[in-house]
Amino acid sequence: MAKRVTNRQSIAPSWHERIAGLSPKRQELIRPLLEDPRSFLFLSIRALARKLGTDTATMLRAIRGMGFPGYPDFRRYLHELTIAHATSLDSMLTSTTTASDIPSHVRDSLDQDQKNFASFRNTLNTKQLAGLVQRMWSARRVILLGGDLASALVFYLEHHLVILGLPVFSATSPGRVVHLVRTTAKRDLVLAISFHRALRQTVEGMRQAKAKGAFCIGITDTFVSPIARFAHECFIVSVETCHFGDSYVGPMALLDVILVACANYRRRHTLALAREAAQEQQRGFRWYQD
Repeated sequence: MAKRVTNRQSIAPSWHERIAGLSPKRQELIRPLLEDPRSFLFLSIRALARKLGTDTATMLRAIRGMGFPGYPDFRRYLHELTIAHATSLDSMLTSTTTASDIPSHVRDSLDQDQKNFASFRNTLNTKQLAGLVQRMWSARRVILLGGDLASALVFYLEHHLVILGLPVFSATSPGRVVHLVRTTAKRDLVLAISFHRALRQTVEGMRQAKAKGAFCIGITDTFVSPIARFAHECFIVSVETCHFGDSYVGPMALLDVILVACANYRRRHTLALAREAAQEQQRGFRWYQD
């Protein structure tokens, strides 16, 4: 899924903020849901109450005390928590394919990638994407934040934005994030990429940049992620997989259309750069020749 989360949506309270208004007894009642949301996801409210050792009425009062109109809204939130807390172990254990059937594992993985891409394509708002690109071209600096596996996405996007001539800077380590964010200002655009529960360095870097006046865009996989909560705008893109690791088919597709939009926003400029680059690509010393 690739959708834009508006500023109004992105300031939704965190789990800890939601339970802060509950009595200590009800906080302890609800706490197991945070620790293992997957175990409670498919339960009815009656079954959930029974598993937590309480009654349905008490469970419903606790849910409403956290700000949810009813149990269906709470279940949707619980599903997002499941996405945020997902691990590679969870992904592998949910597969129904036998351990030795490698071809079936491969087909299952490709099917999930296809679902992720279809979801991205069906939900992408091109007008909102155009607004992002306009901000990128008018920014004093474009700052990319990421870490761990998301570093690959940061490097990919940075490489192409440099070719387009955008003033882009990236940070994929804690020290680099600290020093780069320190000089952010109002005209800067920060794009932070992190999935599931989100890396501390990426979240804190974005929060500090936002405090200094930078406009912050997030790319993550669930609206309960702190990336979505603290960004001005956020694109939600699934990285769901049925194998080890994450699926970056959706995020890569999003980066690709961002680059397509950037290249065509100033098409003459891009064509001029492409003509110059073509000469190097045809005869440059970097390329192997027989």
